[in-house]
Amino acid sequence: MDHQQGPGLRRKRTQVVGLYTDPPDGAVVVCADELGPVTPRTFGPAPAWSADGHRIKAPLEYFRGPDKTWVYGALRVADGAAVTMTAASRNSDCYQRFLQRVEDANPGHGDIWVIADNLSSHNSLATRTWPADHPRIQHAFIPVGACWLNLQEAWWRIFRHHALAGVSFADSKDIDHATRIATAQLNQRAKPWVWGRPPPAPRHLRRQFVYSL
Repeated sequence: MDHQQGPGLRRKRTQVVGLYTDPPDGAVVVCADELGPVTPRTFGPAPAWSADGHRIKAPLEYFRGPDKTWVYGALRVADGAAVTMTAASRNSDCYQRFLQRVEDANPGHGDIWVIADNLSSHNSLATRTWPADHPRIQHAFIPVGACWLNLQEAWWRIFRHHALAGVSFADSKDIDHATRIATAQLNQRAKPWVWGRPPPAPRHLRRQFVYSL
């Protein structure tokens, strides 16, 4: 199975899991990814109710606008806090601006390990040379076809529910506003993300089956 997912899978997987379970001293581990494109959309008004309490059936009206917005996100594994940013495209320049936000959100002197996939903007020549002026930023790329190694994917599911599900957006500004509000709310109740399954709870009481003849 390893050879079907490209060379270096075990090495990359071991590095990523090691960052989750035993990060370097003083280092910050974040998971980065892009969500989108998110497009402005408008839902029609909800159907009304009749005088006798029955719901009036109405066809669903749904429209998408021409604009597209990408949501950049980075989850800090140690405490579950996230940094997000919206952009009109997904390219090296936007990714570098997002990395700058990640660095600003994690002041200090230790390394910042960014776990990300092998998107071209993550591994372009411009992005590879950018850390020369930002030596704290270190990348750990997940293997191809192993998105489950990126904890940001799980955070996106929570984010979609809070920010995007069933919401009407007039333009990219509305998407940015919803992103900032949802991120702030999720950060207020953030908890550390732990890699792996939790141990099973001890069974103090066992079922007793009584058979009567």
